[in-house]
Amino acid sequence: MTVHLLAELTVFILALFVGLEVISRVPTMLHTPLMSATNAIHGIVLVGALLIAGTAGAPFNPVVSFIVVLLASLNVFGGYTVTERMLEMFRPKTQAPKTPADGAS
Repeated sequence: MTVHLLAELTVFILALFVGLEVISRVPTMLHTPLMSATNAIHGIVLVGALLIAGTAGAPFNPVVSFIVVLLASLNVFGGYTVTERMLEMFRPKTQAPKTPADGAS
């Protein structure tokens, strides 16, 4: 194991711990704005994945690049779907108009 790989793994593990601590302390009312912010970040990740996929040269790199673009796209789409469902909870419910058949006079 090289020193560079060890340093990258250390940063990754520390980022996991910090991420778990930050997310576990977020109040419920802030989840929707945070989801919107993370969707923007994942959009940037998707653009980066597309740029890397365009410059892939070795025979294995285009396959990995396609998988990364696919996963980033699913992440963005899923994030917007979850955000829309969460926002739906805060919208007022509309009532259907009453008709004479409903018993209204």
